[in-house]
Amino acid sequence: MFRLDAWVRRASISLLFTLLFSGCHSNDKADGYGNFEATEVVVSAESSGRLLHFDAEEGSTLQKGVITAVIDTTQFHYSRMQLKAEREALVAKAPGLGAKISVLQQERSNLIRDRDRYRRLVSEGAVPTRQLEEFENRITVLERQRGSLEAEYPALSAEIKAHDAALSRIDDQLRKCTVRNPVTGVVLSRYAEQGELASSGKALYRIADLERIYLRVYLSGAQLSEVKIGQVVDVAVDGAASDGKVLMGTISWISSKAEFTPKIIQTKAERVSMVYAVKVLLQNRDGMLKIGMPGEVRLQKRAL
Repeated sequence: MFRLDAWVRRASISLLFTLLFSGCHSNDKADGYGNFEATEVVVSAESSGRLLHFDAEEGSTLQKGVITAVIDTTQFHYSRMQLKAEREALVAKAPGLGAKISVLQQERSNLIRDRDRYRRLVSEGAVPTRQLEEFENRITVLERQRGSLEAEYPALSAEIKAHDAALSRIDDQLRKCTVRNPVTGVVLSRYAEQGELASSGKALYRIADLERIYLRVYLSGAQLSEVKIGQVVDVAVDGAASDGKVLMGTISWISSKAEFTPKIIQTKAERVSMVYAVKVLLQNRDGMLKIGMPGEVRLQKRAL
């Protein structure tokens, strides 16, 4: 009888510890709730014209740098041809201008030599003074003509530089007619179709990197002392939690100012509380996590 009573006592104690242990785990409440989001990029046209090519289907994965759209460049090409022809004409004008100046300089040298000779003759009384004045006048005219031609050089050079700048602007506009995808990700929305007229600044499509997804949760001020950038936390979602699977996330951002809890989080009583937004980064290479899915965070006392 004594042995039976001892066995019953030991069994009761064991059962009590089991109940207490299970009770602790059943009270494992999450520290924060929120929804998953991704960094979204809206890709817009940088030039105006008809969309000759547009390849950004919703749900498709695009690599960074691939060409997704081509805008008609016909008018830009015509403008470039005109500017290039005008520049070539200006460049061809420079050697002719130099040749004219050389001719005037040689003619002036000849006149100066003749003038010096006539000065000696005038001093000797062999020729009249009027002929010497004619030489002086002709030399003055040649010097003015040469000065006028030499003044054209800076203006010609400035005009050539202006055409170079205009050509660079046209080349930049031509480059902007080709739209390249800025980030590797999945196309979320498509706002245009091939053949439509695009305008500068018009949105073409929206893309997001779904392999790196964030859970935005809201923590109370009392919980801020428990979190820091780089901290590893447990993340659970409805689908994963039902299978007993817990994901690992890293705190990547903590808001510096308090706000009211968003209406989508918790009950009305909890929504009036002041909280701080926190972003948790998760790797999502298998695509299990979707934008807008609810999730919850359990804080851990460890860091990367």
